[in-house]
Amino acid sequence: MYKPTGQLPTGRFPERRKGTLAKDSIRCSFCGKRQEQVNRIIAGPNVYICNECVDLCNSILHDEMHPGSAQQLELPDKLPTPQEIKTYMDQYIIGQDAAKVALSVAVYNHYKRIYFAQQTDVELQKSNILLIGPTGSGKTLFAQTLAKILNVPFAIADATTLTEAGYVGEDVENILLRLLQAADFDVELAERGIIYIDEMDKIAR
Repeated sequence: MYKPTGQLPTGRFPERRKGTLAKDSIRCSFCGKRQEQVNRIIAGPNVYICNECVDLCNSILHDEMHPGSAQQLELPDKLPTPQEIKTYMDQYIIGQDAAKVALSVAVYNHYKRIYFAQQTDVELQKSNILLIGPTGSGKTLFAQTLAKILNVPFAIADATTLTEAGYVGEDVENILLRLLQAADFDVELAERGIIYIDEMDKIAR
């Protein structure tokens, strides 16, 4: 049994430097995780933040800066109807009513196919749209306006510069990369984007 002697213990004790913290006491000021629980902790003026909280903050900022995420098109009630799409195009494009109607229906069916493909096992055939008309008739403007209505990324490619893989020029991967850049490298959003290939008639044989 310990008996107090009235004397203080002798010997030197390790001193902690002023203004420093023990390694095991460093915690993220946001989530409270210790330094050994995360990959990295960044120190600031009297505050610490871990790499996981940095990633979370980046994700929140991305969602706020890009409210038109791909999830907005996942619900059919949030997808504009063909009539709403045509009405919106009327504000930017004069005339071309037949093309507006055809594009409105085709775009609506396209994104509806994306939604129902996730809900059922039935595979619906994908379709593309070919716009034919003289220079200045509004073909490019149609595609740009549709991308603005649906709030999806948009990329333009020139068919005359496309070559087979390995040759000088652009290939399909470059077009997809351009679309991915327009989507801020959001793969899910890029999957719902629009690619417009111009000057198809120049490579016709």
